[in-house]
Amino acid sequence: MRLLCLFAAMCLIARGESTGLPDPDEAAYPAIERFVQVLETVRARHPDVDKLAYDRLVNHALEGMLASLDPHSSFIHPEMARMTDLDTEVPSIGLSLGLRDDGPYIAAVAPLGPAAQAKVLPGSSLLSIDGQPTKGAEFGDLLASLHRQAGEVTHLKIKPVNEPRPVEVALTHRYIEQQSVTEAKILNDEKHLGYVRLARFGATSAREMEAALDELEDKGMTSLILDLRGNGGGDLHETVKILGLLLPPNTAVVTTRGRDGEMGEPMKTPERQRRKREYPVTVMIDRMSASASELTAGALQDLKRATIVGEVSYGKGSVQNIIPMGGGTALRLTIATYHTPSGRTPHGVGITPDIPVEITTEDRENFENWCRLDSLPPEVRTRITAWHDKTLEKAIETAEK
Repeated sequence: MRLLCLFAAMCLIARGESTGLPDPDEAAYPAIERFVQVLETVRARHPDVDKLAYDRLVNHALEGMLASLDPHSSFIHPEMARMTDLDTEVPSIGLSLGLRDDGPYIAAVAPLGPAAQAKVLPGSSLLSIDGQPTKGAEFGDLLASLHRQAGEVTHLKIKPVNEPRPVEVALTHRYIEQQSVTEAKILNDEKHLGYVRLARFGATSAREMEAALDELEDKGMTSLILDLRGNGGGDLHETVKILGLLLPPNTAVVTTRGRDGEMGEPMKTPERQRRKREYPVTVMIDRMSASASELTAGALQDLKRATIVGEVSYGKGSVQNIIPMGGGTALRLTIATYHTPSGRTPHGVGITPDIPVEITTEDRENFENWCRLDSLPPEVRTRITAWHDKTLEKAIETAEK
C-alpha cells in the first residue's frame, strides 16, 4: 500500500507542474494513503459486489473531486466522454436528460429530432429505458444507455407533466441537423425591423448568422433584434466571429484571466469584414442566456453597439478545457474567467440589461414552449400562439424609437 502511495506521489512530482500547494512529501502521502485505505475498506466490506470494480469506484471518487471545485468542472468517464464529444455529428434521439429529486427526466428536446417528432415533451419523467427501470440507476449509466448507432431503436417509458398515465415511445437514433439560427424574418416591413433567433453557438453559427443577416439586409432591414434568450453558449471562437459581423475589424472583444490573475491576449474580431453593418442592434437575453451569449451581449453593450433588453443573464463567465486523461476519460476543468472589453466578467453576476423586463414563471414556460412549437400538441400550440411575448414587445418598442 505504501508503495502505491509513493508511486502516486512521485507521479505528481514527475509532472513538474506548479500547484501552489504544499510539497507533495508533506501533504500528498497522507491524503493518498487515506484514499487507498477507504477504497480497499469499501471493496472488502460492502455487500453489493457488482458496484465494487476499481474503475467504477475511482471514477465516481474523481467525479466528486471535480464537482467540489466549481459547478462547471467535472470528471468525464468513458461513457460520458462519448456522450459529450465535441463533435455533434453523432446519432441521437434528440433529447437530453436531467436529474431531480423524483428521478431522471427529459430536460430538453431538439426541435428536429426523433423525440420531438414522437411528441416527447420536456419535463416528462423518465421511468424506464428499454424496459429497465431508471429509479436508483447511476446517471452516467442512463446516459450511456442512450448512446447507440444510427438506425438502432431505444424504447422509453415516460410520464408527461399533467398526464395521468405513462406513455411508451420507440425512438430511432439518427443524425440530427443542429441549427444555430432557428428563425430569421422581417418583423415590420414599414420600419424594416429584422429579427434573428440564435439558439446556440456551434461550429456553423457564424456562417448561419452571416447568411441570415445577408438575407434580411437584402430585404431592406435597417435595424436588428438579436434573440439570445435560452442560449446556453458554446464555441468561443464562433462567438468572436459573430461579433465580427456587427463590430469593426480587429476589435478586442474578450480577454481571459487565469489562475494568478494573469490576463491573456485579447481575442479580436476578424481582420476582414465582407459587409459593413452599422444599423442599430437590440439584443434580448434572459436568465438562461449563458457563457457565449453573455459575452456577446456584454461586448456589444460595452462598446455601445447594442441595447440589451430582458432579464439579468445566467452568470457563467468561466472557461473550461477538455483535458484527455487516458483510458477514455477526461477532465472538464475551469482554467480562467473571461472578461468583456470594459474588463468586467459576468461570472456569478450575469449581464444586467439596459432595459429590464419582469418575467413571470408562466412567461418563461410559454417562451420555452414557443421555441419548440412544432413538437407541441395542437391545443398547446393554439394557446402559445396567442401568448404576448413581453420581452419581444419591449425590444420592438426600443428598436423602433
